[in-house]
Amino acid sequence: MTLDLLGRGIAARITAIDWAGLAPDEGKRLRALGLDVGAEVSVAHRGVFAGRDPLAVQVGSMTVALRRVHAAVMSVEAL
Repeated sequence: MTLDLLGRGIAARITAIDWAGLAPDEGKRLRALGLDVGAEVSVAHRGVFAGRDPLAVQVGSMTVALRRVHAAVMSVEAL
């Protein structure tokens, strides 16, 4: 399952990231925000418009806004 499909409020761990699916600067930014393999995450909120962008993702005690295309390259497993 990928992060963009994870249900709201479900705790999960990132198991893999398809870095090739992102531009190099996007990958660097995500790593700086703590989004890397092994990070524990949960979806706190989804956008309300048709694309449901952005996602508000809880990473530790921080909330990060992510585009769905970025969340779609992150494989997760529920904890």
